[in-house]
Amino acid sequence: MPSIAPCRLLLAALCLWLPSVDAATSQTVRANGVEIAYDETGSGAPLVLIHGFGDCAAAWEPFTAEFAKHYRVISMELRGHGASGGFDGPFLFEASAGDLLALLDHLGLERVRALGISAGGMTLLHAAVREPGRIEAMAVIGAAHYFPEQAREVMRGVPGNVPPDVRASFDECASRGPAQAAGLLQRFHELKDNHEDIELLPAELGTIAARTLVVHGDRDVFFPVDIPVAMYGAIPGAQLWIVPGGDHVPIYGPHRAHFVETVLRFLAEPPEGPGAPP
Repeated sequence: MPSIAPCRLLLAALCLWLPSVDAATSQTVRANGVEIAYDETGSGAPLVLIHGFGDCAAAWEPFTAEFAKHYRVISMELRGHGASGGFDGPFLFEASAGDLLALLDHLGLERVRALGISAGGMTLLHAAVREPGRIEAMAVIGAAHYFPEQAREVMRGVPGNVPPDVRASFDECASRGPAQAAGLLQRFHELKDNHEDIELLPAELGTIAARTLVVHGDRDVFFPVDIPVAMYGAIPGAQLWIVPGGDHVPIYGPHRAHFVETVLRFLAEPPEGPGAPP
């Protein structure tokens, strides 16, 4: 069984613990057989934001105001998370991709830009493979196209080996109370056995038509650097940004300003020449 430290790191990174979760007015729509909650702000071309596992739309609060100056920002909450409806069985990325596509149908959006953190990035990868024309450009942050053994090892220790502060972060985003948070921890544990659902082959990644920016920290011990490099090599025209000294989701704290600048530039238009973001 893994030690508490790796459990804490992976959960905190995948779930993007924030010090507080402010109350937000969410809209809810029945999509793909489940109630999906989302927040909207700003105006312009649509930009969809998807949080990591165990978190909620509040994960994007450090960035939303900047993004809303340029886009109609739609912060979706994954099924079972935040104010969205619950699970019917295990958490599957194929199902969460279906939720996203159904939400886009409900909003009448044929084509969007999108950002996804960890599980949110995996949701985007699935959606971009399933319906290549729906996503114009996307950044996947701390995501993977399969779970390596070191990530599965941490999942095996959950929910029994979860530090109190990590459990508290689940509770903050669980609008339906402790039972919802406990259910999310159990689903996170069950991801240890998720193989076929998360296993996107290079040939499948090769069908992605979205302009794609892969953002990854070079100190991500759960999804090591060979994973984003493989995605970069398989997705046509992808750009790769490896953040020096970055952890699992290297967009907060000292990285925030550079992330906002880089991702807004990337989303605006295709680069004029080859090369990854600075």
